[in-house]
Amino acid sequence: MRGAVLTIPPVTRAALDGRVHSRRCGIPIHRFSSVAFGLARTIARLTPIDGVSGHDHRRPALSPTFSSSGPKNWMRDQPPAFDSRNEEFKVRATSIPESAGESNLVPADAKSAGGSLMKTLYVGVLVALWYLFNIYFNIYNKQVLKVYPYPVTITTAQFAVGTVFVLFSWATNIIKRPKITSSQLLVMVPLAIAHTLGNLFTNMSLGKVAVSFTHTIKAMEPFFSVFLSAVFLGETPTLPVVLSLAPVVGGVVLASLTEASFNWIGFWSAMASNLTNQGRNVVSKKLMDQKESLDNMTIFSIITVMSFLLMVPVTPLMEGIKFTPSFLESAGLDVKEVFVRSLLAAIYYHAYQQLSYMILAYMSPVTHSVANCVKRVVVIVSAVLFFSTPVSRVNALGTAIALAGVFLYSRVTKLRPKKPKSA
Repeated sequence: MRGAVLTIPPVTRAALDGRVHSRRCGIPIHRFSSVAFGLARTIARLTPIDGVSGHDHRRPALSPTFSSSGPKNWMRDQPPAFDSRNEEFKVRATSIPESAGESNLVPADAKSAGGSLMKTLYVGVLVALWYLFNIYFNIYNKQVLKVYPYPVTITTAQFAVGTVFVLFSWATNIIKRPKITSSQLLVMVPLAIAHTLGNLFTNMSLGKVAVSFTHTIKAMEPFFSVFLSAVFLGETPTLPVVLSLAPVVGGVVLASLTEASFNWIGFWSAMASNLTNQGRNVVSKKLMDQKESLDNMTIFSIITVMSFLLMVPVTPLMEGIKFTPSFLESAGLDVKEVFVRSLLAAIYYHAYQQLSYMILAYMSPVTHSVANCVKRVVVIVSAVLFFSTPVSRVNALGTAIALAGVFLYSRVTKLRPKKPKSA
């Protein structure tokens, strides 16, 4: 059909032009392309071949659906097929919801602004709950560890509660039951070990030193992240990243020298927690880079169950069976108080960990690290106020310098040069 002139109806041209408008407005182009191609298919179908035109009411209109991760697109993307043999542009006829035509009456900027506002509010609520649950976890956990100094048993109990939540979510379809291969499961074994040790070392540190000091030491996580990424992922840090680590290390050293509750076991436990947690992140990144990748929530759910299974045989060997009512009574403890506070600490631990993974789906890693830095500040201040922890000026200055270094690190990571895409 050489020399033929293709006439595009005005409505179709306007719909296609919406793709250009979407680029200017910063709105994802796939939504406009869906509407454009949908209108083109509808016009092709409703062309008065047999003298009949109008809307096709044989298919019901699609309605928005929602999941735990947010609203899904209600437009069905069916891109037109392109036949390279005769270079003809084919359009498959189908119907679209009547509401799609009405939505064109609303300015694109208004729809984008409304959706962006709702998303911001939703993420803001998640972040607020993330902070709140983390504060409650540290308070209840510290209260239990002060009177019940058995961090291995406490860690096992926390993973047990998390496993119950995961299994319940899978059984009720709140979280889709994962389908994983044996190779993926094998890769997650070291990931689960690192996750288990990270929580165990954190509980050991919280049992020996103040909550504020533990989190000051844990501010050194970026240092271990850069070190492990360079060793195992081959990611060479830039000069700004290296320089941003100096105030982190210096602030932690300054805070440690003036910490009233300083204890070497608590100090090295927190450092070991940094090492294992960042090792978990490195292994997780390698797992996510695989061809058949898993989402964050699936990884977290699986390693929670695996961590519990790893701790079950280890706990009796390391601490014995010391969570029975008879043992607690013989130790002069209030059985009900210990059980309730341990249960609450475990619930808040699993809740804030799961929220962290949920938030990561809506934020870039850099933004998430900034939010995590602010969370650490909130936890430290809350713990100091709640437990009336004595803090000297030098100690507070060291903590502030370390946290400022973490914030600086999270910002300069944006300056990392992007790897050139392979052709």
